[in-house]
Amino acid sequence: MKFLYLLFIGILTMSFISCGNGNAADTSNSNAVSTYTSGGNYKRISQTPDPNRKLENLDVKLKIEGMPNGTFYLMGIFAEQYFLVDSLRPVNGVVHFKRDEPVTPGLYYALYPDRSTAIQMIIDADQSFTLSTVDGDIVNSMKVNGSKETEMLYESMKFELGMQPEFNRVGAAFQNLQVGSAEHNALIEEQKQLMDKKVAHLESMFRKDPKSLFTAFKEAGQNPNIKYDFETNGSLSTAYLAELKKEYWTNTNFDDPRLMRTPVISNKLEKYYGSIMPQQPDSIKKYTDILINQCLNNDEYYKYFVNWITLKYEPTKTSLMDAEAVFVHMIQNYFTKERAFWQDTVQTYGIQMRAYEMASSLVGQVGPNVTADGIDGKTYSINDIKTPYIIVYMWNPECEHCAEQTPKLVDLYNNQSPKEFEVYGIAVNTEDDKWRDAVKKYGMPWISVFDPTNKAIYAKYYVDNTPELYILNPERKIIGKNLKVNQVYTIIDRDKEKRGN
Repeated sequence: MKFLYLLFIGILTMSFISCGNGNAADTSNSNAVSTYTSGGNYKRISQTPDPNRKLENLDVKLKIEGMPNGTFYLMGIFAEQYFLVDSLRPVNGVVHFKRDEPVTPGLYYALYPDRSTAIQMIIDADQSFTLSTVDGDIVNSMKVNGSKETEMLYESMKFELGMQPEFNRVGAAFQNLQVGSAEHNALIEEQKQLMDKKVAHLESMFRKDPKSLFTAFKEAGQNPNIKYDFETNGSLSTAYLAELKKEYWTNTNFDDPRLMRTPVISNKLEKYYGSIMPQQPDSIKKYTDILINQCLNNDEYYKYFVNWITLKYEPTKTSLMDAEAVFVHMIQNYFTKERAFWQDTVQTYGIQMRAYEMASSLVGQVGPNVTADGIDGKTYSINDIKTPYIIVYMWNPECEHCAEQTPKLVDLYNNQSPKEFEVYGIAVNTEDDKWRDAVKKYGMPWISVFDPTNKAIYAKYYVDNTPELYILNPERKIIGKNLKVNQVYTIIDRDKEKRGN
């Protein structure tokens, strides 16, 4: 047998891993609300197992009536990355995954040869067991012998499959109902009763074996119970989402490393930052700190969360206006010499320097002053400009996007009436003759400066890609960045409205 680590990027997707009953961790179902109480009152049932417990050697037999021909794959998962544990063909109608040592506890999948179906199993201390089922009816036909954990998993799956028609009926009935109507309120109550029934069943299973991976996995996958509250347009209210955001991780046991080897943690992260978290830097920073502070003593969770969140808000990979604010916060607080234990000091220094270069030009801060030589040989400073608003425009003569945006900015500048903004144009990463030729070519009517050493702007206005456009308001605070020319007046008008102008 071969033991290979192989990322199945683009091959495995959560849509078929669930064996036809939705996401096994319940974290992708936006309508799932459990009976867990909000306000920090829920007492988590799952307990961390003894790390020194004896693990059996892997010995899993899979029997499928109507088994397809071809090679089956035993897959594991770490966070969101899948890896291959073993691959083999059936012998006498049995796929027998066997090793002379245990695998790391977690959720595993026996993947069909055509990758259309993945049979789930929980592997913890019990690693010698048999699964028997029928092709096309995997869950309802499943019989487990030798693994209490996997037996519990399929008991819960069967129960939830039995309830699914009722959930579907109620979900469909919500369509076109007026929020606050008697019918709408009655459906909310009916849905709550269904969830109460589902969670009561789960909790009864949890209490039978609180140290099991099944309990930790399924419990972490339940959303906290917060009474539904809707806006008049039918969307979930801001108050509901705020409470959900606060309580979202209540049932997750960050002392249990086994959860990192299930999809529940990565699924919860995707949902938390994708649909629950307001895409505003202050909110992201606040609730990220709360999350990470819960796992400071667990290296695996800490490293994963810190890297995942930092990469998500890496400025070139997100459309968030001030992604640098989140990125800088993450680097300065978590990628430190003391905390980034997985990096060497050179790597840490490099990323800290990048954050330093960004830190002075975050939205809401006073824009730093820049002083440099203009096209006429005179010295010009941002702080000397008197117009209500200032556009700091960093560009390069050979940049294709600059060639597109610069003429638009010239038109916008020339058509001001009255004049509300001045442009402080900074040529970067170029040569003197190219800068002068481009200023003449575009007919730039504003202040144009160039510092061949880049010292004038270093660690002041961060530019990752050109053109880069910042807007400063009358207090010279940065109110917009990473903008296109057609967004300039949107930002200025929004600021004027806040001022009552």
